[in-house]
Amino acid sequence: MTDDSIVLTGLVITRNEERNIRDCLNSLKWVDEIIVVDAESTDATVEYAKEFTEKVFIRPWKGFGPQKNFAIEQAHGAWILIVYATERVPDILVKTIRELLRDDPDACIAGYRIPRRNYFYGRWMRHGGMFPDLQIRFFRKERGHYDDTLAHEHLILHGDIEDLRGVYLDHYSSPTIQHHVRKIVQYTSLGAREKLKTIRTVTYRNLLGHHVGTMLKTLILRQGWQDGVHGCITAMFAGFYTFVKYAKAYEMLKPVSSEAGGNHVADRL
Repeated sequence: MTDDSIVLTGLVITRNEERNIRDCLNSLKWVDEIIVVDAESTDATVEYAKEFTEKVFIRPWKGFGPQKNFAIEQAHGAWILIVYATERVPDILVKTIRELLRDDPDACIAGYRIPRRNYFYGRWMRHGGMFPDLQIRFFRKERGHYDDTLAHEHLILHGDIEDLRGVYLDHYSSPTIQHHVRKIVQYTSLGAREKLKTIRTVTYRNLLGHHVGTMLKTLILRQGWQDGVHGCITAMFAGFYTFVKYAKAYEMLKPVSSEAGGNHVADRL
């Protein structure tokens, strides 16, 4: 296939995803081009990825946005589909995207929001903001780029955005509670650094108010309680995530003793 015949490029950024990458890329075998950008994995991620594509790029971790922007720059397709290693593209979504590209979307449309369903602790979540969990992942290459936010990066699109209906991405977000806790540890450090770009102090109101508010919003306003015990656990973790994020931000603001070395706790994270 020549570069001129590539219409759709599937992009995946990875780091130590040997358990997921094969299933992810197998669900992308239908696209015209697959590109993987790996952040120097120490497991078999790169080896497994090369079973599906020769276009595997290895570079140091620069952040979610910069890694995705680098991947977009390598793409030859006019359209981009970004998928996480923990996600799968079901056949019904494949069919919908193929039909859209065949019919040639209106030039004013820059991209599409895809509903996503999330798998937590052995079941698909239906409430608490976990579904439909709209994600902008399918867009025109020349119309989109990501910002450099450390956590929960945003795709900036120039043009109209429409929602796909009756389809979804499958996201195996947290198959176990242990896995969920590991994600919280990682993302709260990134979230704390991002939060310190907009605040200079952390108060007890930040710690308590955001913690309780997030938990109640997930459990009650977004009806997470309808998912039973699973919904209660995810709501508690949502509040816990917010608490730990602000607690880490508080810690980063505090000077450390000379015995610890360095000027701020953030230097050690």
